[in-house]
Amino acid sequence: MALDPFKNARLRKIITALEGNWQAEMEGYSTYKALADRETDLVRAQVLRHLAQAELDHAALWSSRLKELGAADPVYKGNVHGDADSLANRAGGPLMALRRLEIEESRHIATYGSQLKELGDEGSIAILNHVIEDEKLHYRELGSLLRGSTHLTGAQQPVVNAHGLLEEMLAKRDQGTPQVGSWIGDAVYGVNDGLGAIFGIVSGVSGATAGNGHYVLLAGIAGMIASALSMGSGAYLAAKSEREIFEADLHRERRAVEMNPSEARELLALYYQVKGLPEEDSHRVVEHIASDPEQLLKAIVAERLDTTEEGLKVPWVSAVSGMLSTAVGATIPIIPFFFMSGTNAIVAAAAVSLIAHFAVGAAKSLITVRSWFASGMEMTVVGAVEGIVTYGIGLWLGTLGA
Repeated sequence: MALDPFKNARLRKIITALEGNWQAEMEGYSTYKALADRETDLVRAQVLRHLAQAELDHAALWSSRLKELGAADPVYKGNVHGDADSLANRAGGPLMALRRLEIEESRHIATYGSQLKELGDEGSIAILNHVIEDEKLHYRELGSLLRGSTHLTGAQQPVVNAHGLLEEMLAKRDQGTPQVGSWIGDAVYGVNDGLGAIFGIVSGVSGATAGNGHYVLLAGIAGMIASALSMGSGAYLAAKSEREIFEADLHRERRAVEMNPSEARELLALYYQVKGLPEEDSHRVVEHIASDPEQLLKAIVAERLDTTEEGLKVPWVSAVSGMLSTAVGATIPIIPFFFMSGTNAIVAAAAVSLIAHFAVGAAKSLITVRSWFASGMEMTVVGAVEGIVTYGIGLWLGTLGA
């Protein structure tokens, strides 16, 4: 009896999708386990181990279904540490790694949602429905970690124990230094702004003066100084204004708590209830927090303003990182004109500037969580268009002055 080729093709499609799911879950397990082993915060480590075990359980479900379909046992092809050793996770710090994991969980949910419509396999669909609910819970748990909240499983069982939560609260009170990721953004965008602005100036002046090194250097150095000072002062004032606004809001909340503490406790309990905490438990938690008026104030501020004092940028750090990074980026396009002039200098400046554009774009993926290659190529194309346009304008202005 001949086999139905359509049926075989459909089966191969299902098996290929399930093998991809198995690989993704095993990579998630490896990533969570590696990050948990390296985590110094006991609460985060506990939650990450819980998530690792859940990913391993999902992989077992997919493996079982593959056997039922007659497929061979899948073999993990990823890194033993999953995505934990990636440059973005290591450079961005633990909070950036959690943010990337949160985004990955949302992508898994979307992928599994598409498979619900496309696979048409009853056994796989049953697993998909179960796994999707788990992945949604993982997404919320990672979000809770990022916000410093408590963590519950779907059955309302705590993922972390009371001892871990106590250490988390004490650690948050003593936390006085920003994470690495808090200044990386200022630095990367500073290099980006400096490189883009001065590359445009260098291209325009080169076009107008046929690459006269003297004029290009004067314009480039002046633009570099102006851009660096502008970026530094802007970053300082923005961070300072953000802090002043927070302090003003904090002062208003402090007065409100002092004038009507019972209303403040009721307000905080309602916030917790909106997040899913039962009414009785929310009042019990709030009464415990309210035993320290300062902690009550911090809890209300964190809920109402959606930020904490520890999450604010330090003005002088933003200023220095923004100014220095802008100066570094702005220096790149003018370097060739220290050693040459004319067409050779223009070509060299364009080459090093476009290479730098690609490098800066790739570095932005540490913050934006985009593909480093796509981000780098986007920056390169933007830089090339900018250079061509400003060079053309410079040529036209040069003819007017001739």
